[in-house]
Amino acid sequence: MRDTEGLASGLMQRRIPAEDATPSSLQIAQAHEPQPIEAIAAAAGLERDEIELYGDTKAKIKLSALEARSAVADGHLICVAGITPTKAGEGKTTTAVSLTQGFGAIGKRPVLGLREPSLGPVFGIKGGAAGGGYAQVVPMEDLNLHFTGDMHAVGAANNLLAAMMDASILHGNPCDIDQLRVTWKRALDVNDRALRQITIGLGGRVNGYPREAGFDITAASEVMAILAMARDLSDLRTRLGAITAAYSFSDKAVTAEDLQAAGAMAVLLRDAIKPNLVQTLEGQPCLMHAGPFANIAHGNSSLISDLIGLKLGDYFVTESGFGSDMGMEKFFDIVCRRGALKPSCVVLVATVRALQHHGLMTDDAEGWSRLAAIERGASNLQRHLAIVGEFGVPCVVAVNRRPEDSDEEVALVAKLALQFGATGAEINDAFARGGEGAADLARAVVDACEQPNTFTQLYSLQATIKEKIETIAKRIYGARDVQYYLEADKKIEQFTAGGLADLPVCMAKTPLSLSADPAVLGAPADFTIQVRDIRAYTGAGWLVPLCGNIQQMPGLGVSPAAHNVDLLPDGRVVGLF
Repeated sequence: MRDTEGLASGLMQRRIPAEDATPSSLQIAQAHEPQPIEAIAAAAGLERDEIELYGDTKAKIKLSALEARSAVADGHLICVAGITPTKAGEGKTTTAVSLTQGFGAIGKRPVLGLREPSLGPVFGIKGGAAGGGYAQVVPMEDLNLHFTGDMHAVGAANNLLAAMMDASILHGNPCDIDQLRVTWKRALDVNDRALRQITIGLGGRVNGYPREAGFDITAASEVMAILAMARDLSDLRTRLGAITAAYSFSDKAVTAEDLQAAGAMAVLLRDAIKPNLVQTLEGQPCLMHAGPFANIAHGNSSLISDLIGLKLGDYFVTESGFGSDMGMEKFFDIVCRRGALKPSCVVLVATVRALQHHGLMTDDAEGWSRLAAIERGASNLQRHLAIVGEFGVPCVVAVNRRPEDSDEEVALVAKLALQFGATGAEINDAFARGGEGAADLARAVVDACEQPNTFTQLYSLQATIKEKIETIAKRIYGARDVQYYLEADKKIEQFTAGGLADLPVCMAKTPLSLSADPAVLGAPADFTIQVRDIRAYTGAGWLVPLCGNIQQMPGLGVSPAAHNVDLLPDGRVVGLF
């Protein structure tokens, strides 16, 4: 018989050393008593009949809430981005949450917009994704696990299309599908490298025809991209029907509409399209919706939540995934173009640890050598400030302070940020102090929102596919040149001939370097970006160039975060960070 008391004691000791009196992020979240979500909705100006309750702490916002506020002026749009991150993450979500709490601390009316966490990173390398310390969104456990079921709905819709396509091939193949040109993959919200390339249809004709296939992680599915870009149910239905799932022997695109799958897919997503309403630890509203990754998708929460959030608050804070070269570029060039949005300010998150990493600091470095590593690694911060500058938006650097950072180290990062042209630079101490610790950051952002703004997209949709790719590679990544593999060149010719050349591009690239090589740190120059293939997301409305060795299904590492997650006898979860 298992010793449940010993299990509980061992788990708590393993995660919370006795000598450490500082509570973990999970402990802080579990000890917090959230306000009823109805009260959060009412304070944000939502009517009771505009929300659907999912218990006491979660709700869905009906799409009618946006239409009812069509005459309401938009608030300021603030994009939280980051410098090139380390594998451990730099606290961009924590900064987005803390900025929202900081606005509350100085008497402003903010609304926060975040993506829904994917189970892949939660149980993989990243752990939880609701912020940290005293800058969190709650209910933390629900957010990081099944939440309101949106992720499952996306996976079900994605896999329904795959199943209906294979059934169509088996039952006479009326769409004349060339099985060697099936582009649609199944999806799973778990990091599982073994499913990247598989063989299906084994076991005889009753199980279909054998062919190679594969899985994407759910966050990289085109269905997720569509959910994040659709304006309403009609737009969702139309975009689902436009998905290209395969090509026929006569080189015709076979769509979800051709396979008569789009209607059923839309039904599965009819509730998932509604933004989820939750709250920060200090009671500000948070719209948490959709979850596309920024390295293999467009990396931002839904356009619907952006549009609603801008109507509900004076300041709408939204987070873009990974560095400014990834999620922010896609937010500006794809999402803002689609939604006719104009950002007022960018908050660029930097940390002492990340700059020391880019400065190749040794493990035994102390004193002046730690400061010297920051100065060496600051070339990465400088490059990201230049990237923001390409779009003409004011930028405030948030130095996200960690417990091990010295006063001299965080002050040096802020000083360098100002030298490199940041509109403002403030130390963010909200992990330890909540909204009060981000009050100065919030004031700096308020000031930046009133600065001159010449926001513009990076490229014209009338540019060729290669011109768009090369504009991003050279002006954003700093590349000297772009090399196209034979398969990529063939796809460019095919998509151009098929009338897709006027779509934006959504670059799939490692987030760990400005180049396509994750081992290259700092601010590399004189390198070549290699484009090995291109996928057409005809439903979402963009092309996806695959750069370097980027994978659309991540794998688990030697010590995944799942090792630390467990359930206590009283039902409490431990190990979500």
